[in-house]
Amino acid sequence: MALINFAYTLVVFGKLSFYKERPTLDDISLPPVSVIIVARNEADNLYEKLPFILSQDYPKFEVIVVNHHTVDESSHILDALCRQYTHLRYIELEKNQHSRYGKKLPLTLGIKGAKYEHMVFTDADCKPTTDQWLKSMSSRFIPGKELVLGYAPISKERGFLNRVIRFDTAWIALSYFAMALSRLPYMGVGRNIAYSKKLFYSVNGFKSHYSLSSGDDDLFVQESARGSNYSINIDSSSYCYSKGSYSWLNWIGQKTRHYTTSSRYKVIKKLMLGIYPFSLLMLTVSFVILMFDTDFRWLVLSVYLFITFVKWWILGRCFGKIKESSFVRFLPLWDLFYALLIPVIFYSSEKKEANKW
Repeated sequence: MALINFAYTLVVFGKLSFYKERPTLDDISLPPVSVIIVARNEADNLYEKLPFILSQDYPKFEVIVVNHHTVDESSHILDALCRQYTHLRYIELEKNQHSRYGKKLPLTLGIKGAKYEHMVFTDADCKPTTDQWLKSMSSRFIPGKELVLGYAPISKERGFLNRVIRFDTAWIALSYFAMALSRLPYMGVGRNIAYSKKLFYSVNGFKSHYSLSSGDDDLFVQESARGSNYSINIDSSSYCYSKGSYSWLNWIGQKTRHYTTSSRYKVIKKLMLGIYPFSLLMLTVSFVILMFDTDFRWLVLSVYLFITFVKWWILGRCFGKIKESSFVRFLPLWDLFYALLIPVIFYSSEKKEANKW
């Protein structure tokens, strides 16, 4: 277990730990882009955060908001913003008993309505850290790259739940960045992702998993990321922040909705995602048991401490890459806590198809 856990850390997370940014497009070469946002009853967020997206420092772009089954004041706010920003358009999607829940239909309508080939996606409750967000994401569309995986952290607030959610978000990002660098891309986040129309249509959009409410980010990435047609973006100016849940039940519900797509993952990706937490738990259990055996005590302690400190260094560098260094101080404890928590949530939750988002 020590060897497996240590090898996984070196081979997979080591790639992210020592990753260096690749060359990007200069300002002159930036393509025109369409920013697509799906919103449902997001009047307050549209009023507060949409202007930050509309005011991005970018030569040529449009913003399309798909107002999906909304019953609040979103339409009035979008009307007012359209008069102020000529590059804003919105699509009104009325409630229909035949339409499915989830974001796939409104996303598809937004993509079909986009004027430009390259598209950047985020959510109505997300706020870019700087006015360079769009430039940073689009600059990764170098020749041969049609998919860009970005990072969408959770805003820091008081409370243990917020800290757990921020760690969960950061760990997921480290996992999909590291797996992508290992040529096993398995997901991105819909709050900060970019891809081309050509790529979207090459896999028939969300057709293969349209029956699921989720999957517009992970299952789509697994289908469309081929060879080296994708890149990651860990530049801090590209981050889009959103607020975390304020209750454990709500957060667990969000996690459960994400797990509805896990049965569609390929076996190799399921194994790769399960190896680290399983080996960590087994390593810890065997360490505790063998510490009672005087013949093995010092050998076991030496091995465990060596692995712990090397992992602390490598994973600490990874957290530093995405500006989440506040977790590094107690990282071994967070690492073990998370390896215990997530399986409990996964196996205790009913992974039924979510009926709303």
